Amino acid sequence: QVQLVESGGGLVQAGGSLRLSCAASGRTFSSYTMGWFRQAPGKEREFVATISRSGGNTYSADSAKGRFTISRDNAKNTVYLQMNSLKPEDTAVYYCAARVSPLTSSRKQEYAYWGQGTQVTVSS
Repeated sequence: QVQLVESGGGLVQAGGSLRLSCAASGRTFSSYTMGWFRQAPGKEREFVATISRSGGNTYSADSAKGRFTISRDNAKNTVYLQMNSLKPEDTAVYYCAARVSPLTSSRKQEYAYWGQGTQVTVSS
């Protein structure tokens, strides 16, 4: 089992940047495929990006491509989401998630472990 704690959210103006971090407990972080999801008020939780166990394979939602970058540091048990050129529509609670499978996935149902989320608010 793994416990996840997100940080790095906040209030930023449109066009600005934020870097989210997700720290994982336990010694087996490198055995988990990781993902970032977000949920805006009144909307379904949606996929943002995913990264393989080694970090060699990543996949992002169309809304994130070219602006957001997912990465991980297995030595620090941490996954990151660098968000640039932020837009008001990026406002949401951002969650990191973990799955045991080695395959990356955009499906939230396939992630067994979730953090508590961190709020990102982008003002226009």
